[in-house]
Amino acid sequence: MESSNLRPIFSDLIDRKAKEKLLQQKSLSIWFIGLSGSGKSTLAFSLENYLFNNGFKTVILDGDNVRTGLNKDLGFTLNDRTENIRRIAEINKILLDNGLIVINSFVCPTESLRKLILEILGIENVYLVFVKASLETCVKRDVKGFYKKALNNEIKNFTGISDIFEEPSYYNLVLDTENLSREESLSKLISEIYPKLKL
Repeated sequence: MESSNLRPIFSDLIDRKAKEKLLQQKSLSIWFIGLSGSGKSTLAFSLENYLFNNGFKTVILDGDNVRTGLNKDLGFTLNDRTENIRRIAEINKILLDNGLIVINSFVCPTESLRKLILEILGIENVYLVFVKASLETCVKRDVKGFYKKALNNEIKNFTGISDIFEEPSYYNLVLDTENLSREESLSKLISEIYPKLKL
């Protein structure tokens, strides 16, 4: 059967609002975007920990984790990056419909990829957090050793070295991790996002 003949099926008994009411929260798709080493994953897991301790029901999707499982068949060409983000956005859509808060940590290096997220999920369902740090700072941090390998041509299509990173023209919040500590960044994020998650 061709996919063009298929249609999504939704319950006419329990909708998203009913699930949000049960969970006592508003579902939202939160996306941390930025260069490798900017602090995306650190902030994503810190936010998850805060929300968990305050009774929220969350799911976290991290680039490295997804690429070693669900998307391990994809590389880092533009086409593969697009498919990677498309799949993640579609998963987000399912989780949002179930009343959950989805925390995403992905580089999302181009404007076209961010536009794809908004198209799939709807701008009203997405909160984009640009985790900002210069390439020089990320190279110095090199938490995972990726930059060293990329500079030695051991990793191809690496964002910031052999592939582009376009600074986003649209976002809901920018966290400058060069000038803000993890605690300061998290505090700023929580003050902005917490009201959006409460019923």
